Amino acid sequence: MSHGVRVIRTDVSSAGASTSSSPPDSGRLDRAYASSCPAMLKVVQMLLLLIAFICIRNSVWTDYSAYSYFEIVTMGDFVMILVFYIVYLFRVYRLLTCISWPLAEFLHYLIGTILLLIASFVAAAKSYNSGGLVAGATFGFLATFLCILSIWLSYKVSCVTQSTDAAV
Repeated sequence: MSHGVRVIRTDVSSAGASTSSSPPDSGRLDRAYASSCPAMLKVVQMLLLLIAFICIRNSVWTDYSAYSYFEIVTMGDFVMILVFYIVYLFRVYRLLTCISWPLAEFLHYLIGTILLLIASFVAAAKSYNSGGLVAGATFGFLATFLCILSIWLSYKVSCVTQSTDAAV
């Protein structure tokens, strides 16, 4: 018996199962994905990241390196979430089968969430009660929470026992 940690995808793809009555290849736009929970979560994440960026950008900075790092992380996450949103909305994952899109998205969320959490902590610590900086850090924390929620809803990480016996 071998024990290991496996990542099990809880839905078919981030796009989810197509629930519309139209045929699955009825155009380039996946309307079922556009109204799904993962798509709405991505839109809210992008909105929060954009608000956090604008709050920090329009404030008087107390520490240049801390806030430039926050800006880079928020815009990097924003762009990557937008890329994955477009990939699933326009079904690009069907054309580029050489890329494991669920794994790429999982790694993006994992790394991006950690970087965003660090950036939000640094921004909050260096804010010195400046309203815009505190608001930016708060929106950064909210976006971090939604990224964690997205990982939680899309993947189930479980410790499973794998037997080496072939069951017939």
